[in-house]
Amino acid sequence: MNQAQTHPETVQVGGTLVMEVATPASVVLQIAVARPPGAVLGERLEIVNNEVPVSADEIATAVGGRSHLIRLRPGTLTVTYQATSTARGVTPAPVGDAERVEALRPSRYCPSDRLAGFARSHFGGESTADQRVRAIREYVWENLAYASGSSGPTTDAVDTLLAGEGVCRDFAHVVAALCRAVDVPARVAAVYAPGLSPMDFHAVVETELDGQWQLWDATRLAPRQSMVRIATGRDAADIAFSTVLSGQVTLEHLEIVAVADGELPRDEHQGRVALA
Repeated sequence: MNQAQTHPETVQVGGTLVMEVATPASVVLQIAVARPPGAVLGERLEIVNNEVPVSADEIATAVGGRSHLIRLRPGTLTVTYQATSTARGVTPAPVGDAERVEALRPSRYCPSDRLAGFARSHFGGESTADQRVRAIREYVWENLAYASGSSGPTTDAVDTLLAGEGVCRDFAHVVAALCRAVDVPARVAAVYAPGLSPMDFHAVVETELDGQWQLWDATRLAPRQSMVRIATGRDAADIAFSTVLSGQVTLEHLEIVAVADGELPRDEHQGRVALA
């Protein structure tokens, strides 16, 4: 059951981050669009610390992702990013053994080993991986409430299941953890998501089915066909848009933009969609 891949021709994405730096600091940003061949048509990244332009060291990460390491002095940091992206003509690569193994292991926010009994009793009876994924996605959609501010930086998939509510990263963690617990490789991706309201960075899940990564969003807050990959990893620890490695830094303002050309695709969140 595949859903038509009606990806928009182009998507305009970007954002502005303003941070207050209290002490000398090192920060890693993950806000740039991932670079599968042909996906990024143009982009601009500007980093200004105390009205002085700052250079960044670009670090390659998984699935074409790019981190930017910046070293800062105390004062105001303003980061501006803009990009034009397209998924047209971009074919996801087949899933390799290393990716599959990594996506089956428990992780900090997706403790699939602790959820094994629950997952197997609820979803282990489904005969195929595709059926297990769909059952998990429906369960999370039907049993978790989306509630802004309902979780914190230490909330994992077990916490979210017990609380019965969360935000996009929590939905993604629960889906990924339950999938891993029933032997379906799953990973988490940060994306720009046209149609999301309120607009923000968004977290979704990819599962390996028939040798390809397939995209799922249990929040159903935006059409998957317009989503643009930023970062990919085991869980939120790998895909955070900002990580303070040293020093004291406080986020003061965040504004995200993600607009697809033309009308947004229709997505009933039932069929398979691949994220470029």
